[in-house]
Amino acid sequence: MAEGENEMRWDGLCSRDSTARETALENIRQIILRKTEYLRSVKETPYCPSDGLSNAVSLDGLNKLLAHLLMLSKRCPFKDVREKSEFILKSVQELGIRIPRPLGHGPSRFIPEKEILQVGSEDAQMHALFSDSFAALGRLDNITLVMVFHPQYLESFLKTQHYLLQMDGPLPLHYRHYIGIMAAARHQCSYLVNLHVNDFLHVGGDPKWLNGLENAPRKLQNLGELNKVLAHRPWLITKEHIEGLLKAEEHSWSLAELVHAVVLLTHYHSLASFTFGCGISPEIHCDGGHTFRPPSVSNYCICDITNGNHSVDEMQVNSAGNVPVSDSFFEVEALMEKMRQLQECRDEEEASQEEMASRFEIEKRESMFVFSSDDEEVTPARDVSRHFEDTSYGYKDFSRHGIQVPTFRVQDYCWEDHGYSLVNRLYPDVGQLIDEKFHIAYNLTYNTMAMHKDVDTSMLRRAIWNYIQCMFGIRYDDYDYGEINQLLDRSFKVYIKTVVCTPEKVTKRMYDSFWRQFKHSEKVHVNLLLIEARMQAELLYALRAITRYMT
Repeated sequence: MAEGENEMRWDGLCSRDSTARETALENIRQIILRKTEYLRSVKETPYCPSDGLSNAVSLDGLNKLLAHLLMLSKRCPFKDVREKSEFILKSVQELGIRIPRPLGHGPSRFIPEKEILQVGSEDAQMHALFSDSFAALGRLDNITLVMVFHPQYLESFLKTQHYLLQMDGPLPLHYRHYIGIMAAARHQCSYLVNLHVNDFLHVGGDPKWLNGLENAPRKLQNLGELNKVLAHRPWLITKEHIEGLLKAEEHSWSLAELVHAVVLLTHYHSLASFTFGCGISPEIHCDGGHTFRPPSVSNYCICDITNGNHSVDEMQVNSAGNVPVSDSFFEVEALMEKMRQLQECRDEEEASQEEMASRFEIEKRESMFVFSSDDEEVTPARDVSRHFEDTSYGYKDFSRHGIQVPTFRVQDYCWEDHGYSLVNRLYPDVGQLIDEKFHIAYNLTYNTMAMHKDVDTSMLRRAIWNYIQCMFGIRYDDYDYGEINQLLDRSFKVYIKTVVCTPEKVTKRMYDSFWRQFKHSEKVHVNLLLIEARMQAELLYALRAITRYMT
């Protein structure tokens, strides 16, 4: 547990029994007030010879508890916990101790807070989902609050993640969180790294491992190469990578452990894409999520601006930016017209297999050169980069040298016929959960496009999914890749490529510049397609290598 929390028990707040929560809250209140009274007495005692370092440690410990209470007052699905947490914070403030306040404006830097479902205003079905998530993790994180635009997907996502992290499986709990840290760190995703550092310590992980990958067991260090290749160039994975992990003498992985690790790596690589793609804000109780500075008269001071914590008025700009509404309206109309025309062409003629193969190769080659105008190196922070090796390795290095990605034909090895059964055999039930999640993301539709209703969006969803997998060299023989250029404009392709391949480089400008007339819920839907198509692509390469090793 974090310093200052060693005597604190938050677990009781996850109970569905209000009496158990009340008892836990009273215990928390007493501990916090005891710490507060001690610090106040030290401050008020003149010429106190107390140890300054000890007092600083005590204040730091109290501040961590207060930040956790602030998170509960805003994010706990149980009303009694929200209200009592707020009451305790006010009691501390009345004793002369500064209390924290949230930084930023809501779960996403890209989506105005007023458009995201507020905790406490959810319906009964959503409340049950929030309660399950809070009971499992002790928090309702910002990813969940953004995914809530799509409840059917969120339910499947939370069920899968819960199984991977907390249910019976080949890997011990602390290994699971450490692998999550390794995977998220590959994309410099400090949001996910911080969450899983806390979870790792909570389940009894050794703090020394967090000083760097070289301090973790050799078995986990050996996973670093697979993590690196899977995150950035999965087409390079071979059965030799698999053999090296399974035949490492006393540091060997079993096949079941390796499949569990591969699923975790692909899950967190993809979740890093979602985190950056939707501009997920730091959690309230984590670094960057709160401040102990009092608000200024105008609600923010100059240091807030430089840290990206702008005023509500400034943040809640129409996602269309400065583009005239009429222009973005015509973009939607043009896209729908292209969909109609493509449907008519499909009905009239079908391209030959040779032509389809040629169109795939053209699209694959062109995708290598889709880059943002502000595509610069992002230097990983030390607290993130220590969790992986070879920080210079990435997607860009190979593509800018014109090296071709080999073609992976789905008819030779696909998720439905090969990957699904392999995962289910070695890690029971997980194949089923992942398969359900893939299908929900791929088929999810409300038959709307911006302001239009009763629209069949299947053509557009398939183009997005296939474009992502095309970037990884994966080809569906029955798909005409010529449709992609018709349906996805350059700004959209830049956003997709960045979110999937170098998510740490995503900017709000990229998010705002594609589909300017579409709702935020539709842009989140796009991100669900991106992360699931990416996860499936990584899994296909890794599972094919495992299959080749086994045969």
